[in-house]
Amino acid sequence: ALVDEVRAVRPAARISLLCHSYGSVICARSAPGTSADALVLYGSPGVAVEDARSLRTGARVWAGRGGDDWIAHVPHVRVRVPFVATVGFGTDPVAEEFGAEVFDAGDGGHSDYLLRGSRSLTNLARIVAGAEPLGASR
Repeated sequence: ALVDEVRAVRPAARISLLCHSYGSVICARSAPGTSADALVLYGSPGVAVEDARSLRTGARVWAGRGGDDWIAHVPHVRVRVPFVATVGFGTDPVAEEFGAEVFDAGDGGHSDYLLRGSRSLTNLARIVAGAEPLGASR
């Protein structure tokens, strides 16, 4: 809804959703049909879908993880436990099979993505501006 409201006021505005950690799960739930230009998942435990296409968005989907981010050690699974719930958040967004475009997030930890001068902040800013991030793949 917020993206639609911004589009109504500034139709030409470039809109990027920056989604860190568990926030990436929340962003993914709001992704279907969004008119955002970019959806950026970083430090993500997974987003409760198996691949980027399942997000059902026209946004360009990016993913990054710092080299020292502990979230890399969280099992990227999604298992349905009968009569209880679903446990886990599924495929790792930086995994090739997820299908996101992967950007270089440097070598920082889970809370370092927005540190001044960091590779991750530089690349997040480039994505928001509509430029290619440095060291991007896929």
